[in-house]
Amino acid sequence: MGKEIHTLTDAGATLDPSPAELMARRPYLTADPVCGLVLEDVPLNAIADAEGTPVWVMSAGVLRERARRLLAAVKDSGLPLSVHFAVKSNDHLAVLRILALEGLGADVVSGGEFARACRAGISPRRVIFSGVGKTDSELDAALMAGVAQINVESAEELEILSSRASNLGCSAGVALRVNPDVDAGTHEKITTGLAGNKFGIPYAEALALYRRAYELPGIKPLGFATHIGSQISSPVPFRQAYARIASLVRDARAAGLPVEIVDCGGGLGVSYRDETECSPDAFVGAIRRELGDLDVQLAMEPGRWISAPAGMLLSSVILRKSVTGGAPFIVIDAAMNDLARPSLYDAWHGLLPLAPHLLHADIEPAHLVGPVCESGDSFGRNRLLPHLSRGDRIALLDCGAYGSVMSSTYNARPFAAQVLVDGNRWSVIRPRQKVEELWTTEQMPEWLMPEPASEAG
Repeated sequence: MGKEIHTLTDAGATLDPSPAELMARRPYLTADPVCGLVLEDVPLNAIADAEGTPVWVMSAGVLRERARRLLAAVKDSGLPLSVHFAVKSNDHLAVLRILALEGLGADVVSGGEFARACRAGISPRRVIFSGVGKTDSELDAALMAGVAQINVESAEELEILSSRASNLGCSAGVALRVNPDVDAGTHEKITTGLAGNKFGIPYAEALALYRRAYELPGIKPLGFATHIGSQISSPVPFRQAYARIASLVRDARAAGLPVEIVDCGGGLGVSYRDETECSPDAFVGAIRRELGDLDVQLAMEPGRWISAPAGMLLSSVILRKSVTGGAPFIVIDAAMNDLARPSLYDAWHGLLPLAPHLLHADIEPAHLVGPVCESGDSFGRNRLLPHLSRGDRIALLDCGAYGSVMSSTYNARPFAAQVLVDGNRWSVIRPRQKVEELWTTEQMPEWLMPEPASEAG
């Protein structure tokens, strides 16, 4: 288990962590010589035996530990900084409830996420409503519930929000989301702070629009927000963005416009493979360095950093397809409709077998793929794995963010079951969808209804 592993790719050899290294970085995982891979105090094979595969598994302990590390960094900083979990990363009610009990608020980007946050016990006064395209009904719901803050992303949205708030006879607390044109150095599909992105108000236009906000009925300008992307491993881009926001705050105040809050967004990266994880202390340090002297209420919106390490996807090998002169294809029962990240972002997820003997076995290159009829249904080419055979089980690691929440029923594949582990106990938190449930909400037009079968003479 301790040997150094080089994964072969089309571009050459790249260093991958060994199974031992993967587990060493994830202390909530242990290897039992009889039961195999164990999460907290629950053998993962016991879950797979009871619920089948594929199955999502979330760790309540990891969620709590990550939330507490963030809150400890905030407390140590002495900053007036509130933490709002980005619901888009994982919207399950059980996850939201655990984090609410730890003292986190919510950052939502849709009416559905807002409803989920409220259902999990998060007060609307602890909710930040973000999103580039909020509908009238979503704005109305947020206004009537009295959300703490609506992050406005365009001049057009500001005018719409003014009209909706005026019609309802209420006032909308608004932060303008500013696009600082800072490159976060992440995958192009998860960067949000560049001038070419759809998100936010161009930096050069933000002060004039903030002034306009003070003129509009139904609008209570609070300050500015920014969010430059996701999976950021260094505090440097954060500091660059926050320095620009700090300058904007000073310019607004110099123009006689009060600024009460700065929303710092999220984007802390995690270590899926060998990336440097951005620590809460480094993130909060960037906030303190650039914004700590502004006398404003601060907020952050982490998602992935909290939820990604807490989740995994268990899957079983359907078959091993041999290829003459090449690596075999290991076809598993999880697919791109379950975990979309590898297909969408070429994302890398650690892989560990569940069986104890396979955790220590020799390794070989293999292509790990799903059964969906798409060439993109792949979890990795030339991944070095133990010799996996039909029925063997594996865990795809760090799937708690943008995993189950992005699932679909493509190829008429029902949603996988979800399980929550908490110490030595576990519970199903979403049962496996039945095939018949795929069409329970579908309706057949009357003229297409099949004729009733005639009775035999």
